[in-house]
Amino acid sequence: MRYIISFLLTSAAMSPVLADAPRVVVDIPPIHALVAQVMGDLGTPTLLLTRGANEHDFQLRPSQAQDIADAGLIIWIGPELTPWLDRAIPSLAPQTTTLGLLNAPATRHLPHTDHDHDHSGTDPHAWLDPDNARLWLPLIAAELARLDPANAATYAANATTADDAVAALDTRLAAQLAPVRDRPFATYHDAYGYFTAHFGLTMAGSVALGDASAPGAARLTRLAQTVRATGALCLFPEAQHDPAFLQQLAEGSDARVGGPLDPVGSLQDPGPQAYAGTLQAIADTLTACLDAP
Repeated sequence: MRYIISFLLTSAAMSPVLADAPRVVVDIPPIHALVAQVMGDLGTPTLLLTRGANEHDFQLRPSQAQDIADAGLIIWIGPELTPWLDRAIPSLAPQTTTLGLLNAPATRHLPHTDHDHDHSGTDPHAWLDPDNARLWLPLIAAELARLDPANAATYAANATTADDAVAALDTRLAAQLAPVRDRPFATYHDAYGYFTAHFGLTMAGSVALGDASAPGAARLTRLAQTVRATGALCLFPEAQHDPAFLQQLAEGSDARVGGPLDPVGSLQDPGPQAYAGTLQAIADTLTACLDAP
């Protein structure tokens, strides 16, 4: 009997405390996935960006506005990526704790010299570098623990497990992408600097100056020259954007048009696996074209 009681006490100590976890709202699928992994069984974060939506000009539904108003914690990349949330927070949740990951002290930044929506000059697509995801996981756990100290140990343990998963993903993607590292390509817009820098890929250029801007004739001419000069093998359109410009560029060159890339994971099923799914889908799309005979 003593052994049974001891076992039950030990099991209870290892189990999450049944307390109310904070209501957490997150902007985009990859970050939602990281938060979901850290929260684990203690709660489910609310994702604002609906499937197939554009992160830059998203329109909140009334129910989502209420989610923001009811939140105890808002975790997002920052106003550089989702300006609509930046406008909503002061009016809907002025007292709510927010964690902006792009501006977190540990985040690794890249300049965004070819983009028009980011006034700070920093590329906001920082989740595409797995090192940043690994830096953010303990920050997410710490913020959750501050609001829910009874479950601090569980958040920390979940963050460690998630870190192991991101490290394994990083290793797999590096091996998958190694054979195509020196094969140049172009994309619809320059959202992929973190990904290409981390995995050592060869980026030849991008079509659009920003997510909402259509390229002019002069820019298309310059990029066509770059495509020819670099011997770019593939041109990649992007989910939620018209591929016509890239198809136009492909004409008169040896480059082929690859599948659409989805840097924000807008086509992923929401949940803990969406971070890995987003990066894996990019790697699969790149290698499918760049490694084709």
